[in-house]
Amino acid sequence: MTRAAAAFAGLGVDRVLEPPGVLPQAALRLDPGLPARPGELVVDCERLQVDSVSFRQLREEGGDDQAAIGRRIMAVVRERGKLENPSTGSGGVLIGRARRASRARRIPRGTRIVSLVSLTLTPLHLERVLEVHLATHQVEVEGHAILCRAFPIAVAPDDLPLGVTLAALDVSSAPAQLARLCRRGDRVVVLGGGGASGLLCLALARERAQGGTLVAVDRDPAMLDDVRRAGLAHHCVQADATRPIDCARAVARATGIVEADVVVNVVDVPGTEMASVLLCRPRGTVMLFSMATSFSDAALSGDGLGRETRMMVGIGYVEGQAALAMRLLRRHAGLREVFTRRYGARH
Repeated sequence: MTRAAAAFAGLGVDRVLEPPGVLPQAALRLDPGLPARPGELVVDCERLQVDSVSFRQLREEGGDDQAAIGRRIMAVVRERGKLENPSTGSGGVLIGRARRASRARRIPRGTRIVSLVSLTLTPLHLERVLEVHLATHQVEVEGHAILCRAFPIAVAPDDLPLGVTLAALDVSSAPAQLARLCRRGDRVVVLGGGGASGLLCLALARERAQGGTLVAVDRDPAMLDDVRRAGLAHHCVQADATRPIDCARAVARATGIVEADVVVNVVDVPGTEMASVLLCRPRGTVMLFSMATSFSDAALSGDGLGRETRMMVGIGYVEGQAALAMRLLRRHAGLREVFTRRYGARH
């Protein structure tokens, strides 16, 4: 194998069945078959954390019928060799144990690991779905995944419950991206502040934007109650970000903030782009972290307001993201309590 071919193999291109010449994320079908190829790590899957946008669509399609959702997940994986929701284009991450030791990754056999790449590009074979957890978007499964050499992973810590680790690492790039954007004294507004990614972003902003003002916006009052109990925001505002004028007015009434320095959008429904831009000051920063985001709508929203804003795609791997998320959970007792209550007991 040539050096170039070996490099591409590390990206998983030799697992692409169709169409030829694309990377795994763009593939229609992947090959999750065994045995493993050089540089690959086989993981015996325990649980999937399905992306919130994808899980919302699955619930809309199948209602709250856990068996129906499980069958749909099985069908997608069987057809495509990966979990990529055909309606949303999103996937999630997984947790499981290394089937064999990996000298290259310094991973002993049986190590519990979390993938830090999307299930939309991870070769995946499922034997069965054991249980679907509607509240957490987590799915207990039996099967295996192939993690190619280039795919980043994290070793699951022993001091946190499995469900907590999976939920936090699924969205760990959000606070890691935000760490590069917010500064001391900033006014930071988090749309969708009560969800997992929103809570982690608020905890990060408490550390990086000291002396500033933190605002959590969510349309679910129960989610905002969790933010208050965790002590992560100065203001909690109940508002619907799909109604941008009403949302901006609600934030202004509750906080006195008309234009924030940084606006973080982690809402898992479409149509929230205008609210993000409307809440941001000229030359401020909007971080878009939702798979429901229309980036064309976000850009055109700025045009329509005649407002220059820096728009950042918050989705994507950031070196050190897993360690940062775990550190936030350990440093902030209120954050850890909310995650533990939501995402289950120790396994």
